[in-house]
Amino acid sequence: MKPEQRQQYIELTESDPINALVAIMTQLRDPNNGCPWDIKQTLQSIIPHTIEETYEVADAIYNGDPEHIKEELGDLLFQVVFYAQIAQESGWFDFSEVAQIMCEKLIRRHPHVFTDQSHLTSEQVEAQWNAIKQAEKAGLSIPTSILANIPQGMTPLMQAHKIQKTVAQVGFDWPDIPPVVEKIKEELTEVEEAIRSGDQVHVEEEIGDLLFAVVNLARHAGVKSETALMAANQKFTRRFMQVEALITENNQVISDLTLDDLDELWSQVKMKHK
Repeated sequence: MKPEQRQQYIELTESDPINALVAIMTQLRDPNNGCPWDIKQTLQSIIPHTIEETYEVADAIYNGDPEHIKEELGDLLFQVVFYAQIAQESGWFDFSEVAQIMCEKLIRRHPHVFTDQSHLTSEQVEAQWNAIKQAEKAGLSIPTSILANIPQGMTPLMQAHKIQKTVAQVGFDWPDIPPVVEKIKEELTEVEEAIRSGDQVHVEEEIGDLLFAVVNLARHAGVKSETALMAANQKFTRRFMQVEALITENNQVISDLTLDDLDELWSQVKMKHK
């Protein structure tokens, strides 16, 4: 690329960054002068990258660094532009159509904002959203099950939450938390029995049932299990790194310590950083 062409992209980035991003993506996919890696990608091949970028956004938010959040959101936005570019090359749609359909959907599904209707509670807004969503799909082919449209690309925890929330909308749900807790106890007992049986396939099945029940408890408690587990992972990681720091301060080697030694250090860290 000639210097003057590169300068054009830089100037466009400063004056109109959204269109600049689309133009850069088009250049990257140019069959003659683009990037070999970008050119060979497909909608399917970049799915893992999108998932990775989504988690990196979440991690940046948890870390609370505005500059890092901005950078990671840019990486995620690039994924959307990438998909749109591939779709445009296939003659399906382009990025502007993606943005347009989202704008139309948001206006249509928020009549309490974009019409005279107002003063709705959060619960009423959610019910209204679902009603409008169902009305939009009324003219489409009717799926054989209310679970037919659960995205298969979701993480298992998110998918479990979505399944449970969907069937709850037709009344297949416990009314309160106590029976949900009892179900977890029941599933835990079945896990213990499966472990004693020595049947690994059965153990996996029962642990899956237990996890599904725990996700249901989180949902009833108003907690997103994905978010809760991510926070727990971060807390464990943070505490273990503090244990490692104590070991270093004591001029010890972690492999020389017993489990009791490590538990003692863990307790110290836990008491210090409640």
